[in-house]
Amino acid sequence: MDFSLTEAERDLVSLCRDFAQKEIAPRAPLAWEDARCPTDLLREMGALGLLGMLIPEEWGGIGMSTVGFVAAMEQLGLADQSVAAAWQAHVTIGSLPLYLFGNDAQRERWLRPLAEGSALGAFGLTEPDAGSDARGIRTRAERRDGGWLINGQKAFISNAGTDMSFGVTLLARTDSADGDASEFATLVVEKDTPGFTMGQKMRGIGWRGLDTRELFFDDVWVDDDHLIGDPAMGLSQFLSTLEVGRISIAALSLSLTQAVLDLALEYARERRQFGQPISKFQAIQFKLADIATELEAARWLTYRAAYLRDIGEPFLKEASMAKLKASRVATWAASEAVQIHGGLGYMLETPVARFYCDSKVLEIGEGTNEIQHVVIARQLGC
Repeated sequence: MDFSLTEAERDLVSLCRDFAQKEIAPRAPLAWEDARCPTDLLREMGALGLLGMLIPEEWGGIGMSTVGFVAAMEQLGLADQSVAAAWQAHVTIGSLPLYLFGNDAQRERWLRPLAEGSALGAFGLTEPDAGSDARGIRTRAERRDGGWLINGQKAFISNAGTDMSFGVTLLARTDSADGDASEFATLVVEKDTPGFTMGQKMRGIGWRGLDTRELFFDDVWVDDDHLIGDPAMGLSQFLSTLEVGRISIAALSLSLTQAVLDLALEYARERRQFGQPISKFQAIQFKLADIATELEAARWLTYRAAYLRDIGEPFLKEASMAKLKASRVATWAASEAVQIHGGLGYMLETPVARFYCDSKVLEIGEGTNEIQHVVIARQLGC
């Protein structure tokens, strides 16, 4: 397999690299400190076409390949993980359900503003008592004459509460036709819909620049045209979208690992102990060599999963493998990079400390690593 980038993909990488270093790198750390989502940066990314990364030009996007998306993520995440996390959530689970399962009227109404960068997308699955167990959700949508009545609560939902957010696409439990079991539907709830409220921005140990909140639905009414796709297939629709989300978390993990490797290598060359740079000590050299090696292994897994999606081949197992491997490498590499920095690395004023704080959620988001083991084992026939 040849993962060489096309000319269009190389141009995209160059664009993302320039924007990341000139605009994100100097501004995003301030947003991280203030624990606010820098929607000014996201709007500027939208103006460059980056918020419609995986959406065809027909609906306002740029129709980039998945491999190009991964390569772009490597550049954006090098500068800041919170901005990159908000971006990838919008591009994947925030937008793809509308593209893949919506009708043309829904795509025109909701997808086009997301793809063109004038609005920010969010998807609501997780609840206080349901996350890994997606079938355990309690938020319910009851079919009524001409629409749906929604009641319930979502937790840890990103991108729904910013001044750029359009609302949320959510998964809700419904009654099956025979009444013997529950089915699941995907529905759009727009911002300012009566009965739709949200909590304060949640405070995480990392991703502090990502807007994450609880969402509440109290007799929220939406018309039938807010139903996305088959009313009995909402769960399978979401899970198929989540496969792409796992590739995006793997790509985000690659960017973090590269960032902490660069920081650790630079510091090791500058920091002197016992009369020489610590990069001369074998203990430090081995750490750096191990990080670089593990990064390349994770990179190949991630690009292979992206390549398989691009050529229309199944990629469920490969996406889970990439997410599992890359997120593990990222959390371990961030810890090693802090160790190389010593006491300085423990101080939140340093970039390596911020990346360390950001790393842990990579093993949790878009399906915990424990769930990735389950998915992989099932694909192996267990």
